[in-house]
Amino acid sequence: MAKPQRPGANKGNKKGPTKGTGGLGRKALEGRGPTPKAEDRAWHPAGKRKAAAERYAASGGKGKPGQRQTAGGNPNRSARSKDNTTETEVVTGRNSVLEALRAKIPATAFYIAQRVEMDDRVKEMLSIATHRGIPVLEVTRQELDRMAGFDGVHQGVAIKVPPYEYAHPQDLLEKAIDKGQVPLFVALDGITDSRNLGAIIRSAAAFGSHGVILPQRRSAGVNSAAWKTSAGAAARLPVALATNLTTQLKEFKKQGVFILGLAGDGDVDLPALQLADRAVVIVAGAEGKGLSRLVRETCDQIVSIPISTATESLNVGIATSVALYQVATIRSTK
Repeated sequence: MAKPQRPGANKGNKKGPTKGTGGLGRKALEGRGPTPKAEDRAWHPAGKRKAAAERYAASGGKGKPGQRQTAGGNPNRSARSKDNTTETEVVTGRNSVLEALRAKIPATAFYIAQRVEMDDRVKEMLSIATHRGIPVLEVTRQELDRMAGFDGVHQGVAIKVPPYEYAHPQDLLEKAIDKGQVPLFVALDGITDSRNLGAIIRSAAAFGSHGVILPQRRSAGVNSAAWKTSAGAAARLPVALATNLTTQLKEFKKQGVFILGLAGDGDVDLPALQLADRAVVIVAGAEGKGLSRLVRETCDQIVSIPISTATESLNVGIATSVALYQVATIRSTK
């Protein structure tokens, strides 16, 4: 009796012409399919950022993806960069650069144009940079033009700064309360133009706001354009980042803060606002789209600014400035 062979064993030495593989090699010829997106590749920097953001969200918005750095006002809470990159930003313009240096922003280099016109601001910048040991580099105006970018105005000076470190919204609220002040914040819902963000930061600082709150996604960040438009106010007024804006607004409401949304079809006219002397957050939506549905439903009141019928709407930066001015005026009379 012949010994049974194991399955798959060669049953003979007979060789003959091969007519094909019967499709056995077809799979090898099919390829590996489409290339996965960068954020879906765990080893790619974009994939690492995505994983860090998911960990950040899973932790309830506590901590900073990829880095632990204490935020001002609360040693147990961490600030974070909006895009979590290590790239530097370039701040240009005499007012913006001077305010940043005065606020002791950790600049890594100070650029000054050759044969620049010296004034008191430039002299103070040079003095601060020298005293703090910041490298002073003399460059051509063409080089500053390149650094400032398209339509950028540098006025002969620029500095390199690390990515902006955002505060936590709860820290801003606690800081205002600790000072015995009535909290006033501006929250931006879907503002994607950095220049609008910079203008709003400038107005918020001018009218006594305690900070600006941005959503983590679908929002402009504090970049060089925002720095420039804020005219240095970004160095004085904190900007916080909320993992989810609607959730953060609801959390504020639990702590006695009133949420006021700006919209043209509001149920309350700004001059008749009764909540201005309370702790409030003024929420401004994107131009065209306005407030998102969930944010609008979270608001305690929708406030409108009376304008001439010949004017269809106001720029979001101007509308926010008008609202802040009205709140500041009401508070000053009480």
